Amino acid sequence: MLTRVKMGFIGGGNMAEAIIKGVLEKGLVSPDDVVASDVLPERGQTLHERYGIAATTDNRAAAQDADILILAIKPQVLPLVLPDLSGVLRDGQLALSIIAGATIRALSAGLGHEEIVRAMPNTPAQIGAGMSVWIATPAVSEEQKAQVQAILQALGQEIEVHEERYVDMATAINGSGPAYVFLILEALVDVAVHMGFSQPLARKLVIQTVLGSALFAQGSSLHLAELRNMVTSPGGTTAEALLEMERGGLRATLANAVLAAYEKSKRLGKGE
Repeated sequence: MLTRVKMGFIGGGNMAEAIIKGVLEKGLVSPDDVVASDVLPERGQTLHERYGIAATTDNRAAAQDADILILAIKPQVLPLVLPDLSGVLRDGQLALSIIAGATIRALSAGLGHEEIVRAMPNTPAQIGAGMSVWIATPAVSEEQKAQVQAILQALGQEIEVHEERYVDMATAINGSGPAYVFLILEALVDVAVHMGFSQPLARKLVIQTVLGSALFAQGSSLHLAELRNMVTSPGGTTAEALLEMERGGLRATLANAVLAAYEKSKRLGKGE
């Protein structure tokens, strides 16, 4: 448990709720030690009813008593929120940002504060299967780092990095990655239905196939290309399908998409 730690949230959206749910289910904090601020009073009321936490529309009130302040707003909203929080945090308080593209330099300058962790979780955190990448400033203590690890481990797995550029890279991989997977799942379900499967059966076949494949890869030490070759018989149906994917530029399209997301993350950090 995060002993005597109070948590504040700026933003009460899906990722904020995932963190609230995760830390409460793991018993890291009690609902009495959590307050969430959201511009929509009804959203705060929903979080209060679901988790028993305090809710407010006052960002400064959420920040003042928080040992850990989690910034969970959209990047476009950050310039409107930072002036309200400037100078509020004192020494010993930790700001944990999950805002895509928001650089440590921008956060530090806007908050007037040095104890900052920048993290990139993803939506599977909502079921405790997330992947988070994070970096801490030199001002963050070892105790605070341990607290961050505990919070992110309540959402799934976490990796600490020591160069901020890796967080931008992670934004394009694990941050946006679930959307890529969902699009591929959707396409596979659609073609299965086109061939004649019912939609519910197609969905079950596709999701279990992808899930099983991911778990198989996770438990194997083989290169992914070797795993692919295990499924691909010479002159067989899989080889025919893979040939069409290569002709269609699937590999290049995925690479270009991820690189586009990475460049967008960097542009967000510049305020573009």
